[in-house]
Amino acid sequence: MQNILNPGDVLRNRYEVIELVGQGGMGAVYKTRDQRLDGRICAVKEIIPFASSGATNDQELTQIADQFHMEASILARLDHPNLPKVSDYFSLGRREYLVMDYVEGRDLQEILQQARRRDEFLDERQVLAWAEQLLDALEYLHDQDPPVVHRDIKPSNIKITPRGNIKLVDFGLVKILEPDDSRTVTVVQGRGTVAYTPLEQYGGDTGFTDARSDIYSFGATLYHLLSGELPVDAKERFLRPGCLPPISDFNPAVSDQVERAIFQALSMHPNERPANVREMRMLLTGAASPMSQRIRAQSLGVPAPPSPQSWGAILRRNGALIAAALTLLAIAVLVSIF
Repeated sequence: MQNILNPGDVLRNRYEVIELVGQGGMGAVYKTRDQRLDGRICAVKEIIPFASSGATNDQELTQIADQFHMEASILARLDHPNLPKVSDYFSLGRREYLVMDYVEGRDLQEILQQARRRDEFLDERQVLAWAEQLLDALEYLHDQDPPVVHRDIKPSNIKITPRGNIKLVDFGLVKILEPDDSRTVTVVQGRGTVAYTPLEQYGGDTGFTDARSDIYSFGATLYHLLSGELPVDAKERFLRPGCLPPISDFNPAVSDQVERAIFQALSMHPNERPANVREMRMLLTGAASPMSQRIRAQSLGVPAPPSPQSWGAILRRNGALIAAALTLLAIAVLVSIF
């Protein structure tokens, strides 16, 4: 049975528990105060390896602990504005801990529930704006070496900060793709949340998951946000093909392009989904990210499209030309007057 930490408990002589944020069969998440850095609030994720993996002996638990520390060090190197920063990791007894930024704000599950209570749908433009930030985070994760697959994308794991920015939280089921193996290893064993989980992920660590598994979960998340209804889970869809209702059955305002993109992301077989985030973005919005444009240009051997520049940068770069133009203009004005 899991022992829950109490407010005031201190982990590793540093992280003081403020409150329990969430709890599950594999551990818990706490809001904590960093006693070394005044004013810093952290989220500490507690992981119970024997509960999450089924390990029964010391050797297996030691192997899991070693794996956890290796993969946590990879997570600690991640740095993206739409991901919480992992700042520390450690073991206490037979439990593992990840320390990351505590993200203030509401999650998309709460926002969706409020809209449904008002008998309203979330605006498609707003959902697409959130989706664009989420795709940026996924593109960053999948482009790591080795690639990182989140495996638990869902509305309750996506927070909106007070400034309106997306944060994809909870690295609980993250997988690091091994380049020399078709399988993956995982920081915490788990199968995600049923409605958002692709069929291949039900195999746990014996199943093959990759970036297309995240794309399925991303599509399921958009389906829920735009329809207000949970998508039929993958196992049920496997047994009853065609049982997933169109989004437009619930929300007639959804555009055809967006609905088609979401249904392609929700394809049962990974080969039928968009191969990567860049393809998903093109299907959803018809536009590539600046990063995608540069990568494609480099692969084709053509000049990459220029990055957007501020007016300040333009003025600094062309200062001499602008000064010369202003001088000629002043001379022309004087000649016309005298």
